[in-house]
Amino acid sequence: MNCKALSLTLAAFIGSVSVFSQAKQSPEKVAQAIGDRIISETPYLFVNKATGQTYNSLKGIPLTMDMKVQNEYNDWHYTNGVLNIALLELADATKQDKYETYAFKNMDFVFDKDNIGYFKRQYDEAFKDGGWKAIRKLSWHMIFRGKRLDDNGPMGASLIELNMSRATPAYKAYIDETNEHLMYGEPRLSDGTIARIWPHENTIWADDLFMAVSFLCRMGKMTGDVKYFDDAANQVLNYTKYLWHPGKQIYYHCYHTDTKELGVAHWSRANGWMLMAQADLLTMLPKDHPKRAALIENFKQQVSGVCRYQGKNGLWHQLLDKPDSYEETTGTAMFVFGIARGVREGWIHPDFIYVAEQGLKGMMTKLSDVGDVTDICVGTGIMPSLAYYYNRPVQKNAPMGEGPVIRALVEMSKAKKYSEISADAQYDKIVVRK
Repeated sequence: MNCKALSLTLAAFIGSVSVFSQAKQSPEKVAQAIGDRIISETPYLFVNKATGQTYNSLKGIPLTMDMKVQNEYNDWHYTNGVLNIALLELADATKQDKYETYAFKNMDFVFDKDNIGYFKRQYDEAFKDGGWKAIRKLSWHMIFRGKRLDDNGPMGASLIELNMSRATPAYKAYIDETNEHLMYGEPRLSDGTIARIWPHENTIWADDLFMAVSFLCRMGKMTGDVKYFDDAANQVLNYTKYLWHPGKQIYYHCYHTDTKELGVAHWSRANGWMLMAQADLLTMLPKDHPKRAALIENFKQQVSGVCRYQGKNGLWHQLLDKPDSYEETTGTAMFVFGIARGVREGWIHPDFIYVAEQGLKGMMTKLSDVGDVTDICVGTGIMPSLAYYYNRPVQKNAPMGEGPVIRALVEMSKAKKYSEISADAQYDKIVVRK
């Protein structure tokens, strides 16, 4: 290849690659940039996928199975529950009401009687014709299905926070429905441990600790009823009993109770869900709760373990114990959040903030000053092969990653810098007798 051809090839290659600039602003400013971008990208529109026509309300619109919510930020999905919680924390940290206003606007958009009524009719019609499989392609199907924690756990948790700020009958009704499901409908083992009835009957998923505890601890906060804290505490300690690897000091993604087999993967985000759930619970748990000391020890144990798997760039890998797997943003963000919260609250030694600082540095290489978030692993189920986890695609600017990242950035904006005892300041304490 001659020089001219080579130059043209290089130019074409460079032009085809999107330029991504590492975030250089403060954690709080980057968190605001992410929040501001999300607000600007949320249209509050519905679209008829067959015609392309858009609507800002579904009042009086003829029923069609082609009608969808236009944007994922307006969808009903557990990731938006985490995002709402993160934006409320951002609003509190920055004293900027726009982030709370956004969360209210999203939920009011959903609970508008014309909008939710339309999709309920759509859901009922699809279910009548095709059952559970048919409804999965519909917008907001999770709000009506209510059969799993993905449907109602974190979304219900975020509604509790909003309802405590501004009591709303529609929010309260949904919170009550979620509470009913979690208390009486959610599958559990004989010892009370929450477990899914797929892919095996009954499988314990690490992810579900956050899906359940995020709601339970906020129900405890809202009602003052200790039974919710008791249940949440038992979930944490039982999940550790089933999923903890004492040698590697990290959690497995799952445990199949029918075959008595653990999963193959120490998936980063699964461990992140576990840590974030514990941080939320300990933040809200009464100081005199009988299991508080055990929960703090459990938290310390996980932090100490996960720190051993931080990579050289400050990031954690998709598979914690596999350095040849890719560096992943969501797990990293959850660890940074949990560690920083643990140091600030005094659950772990202040030295651990150094780990969080390195994690923040690594995380910033996945963010930009205009609020972009990259290398977010897509939704991930359970598979009996490491290849599945190694090869999960990544995405950009999705609630799956934005919520945890904002929570981590907000927490790091409150963190004290790492410091250590100076050797020079200690020498006079050493007395040498001659």
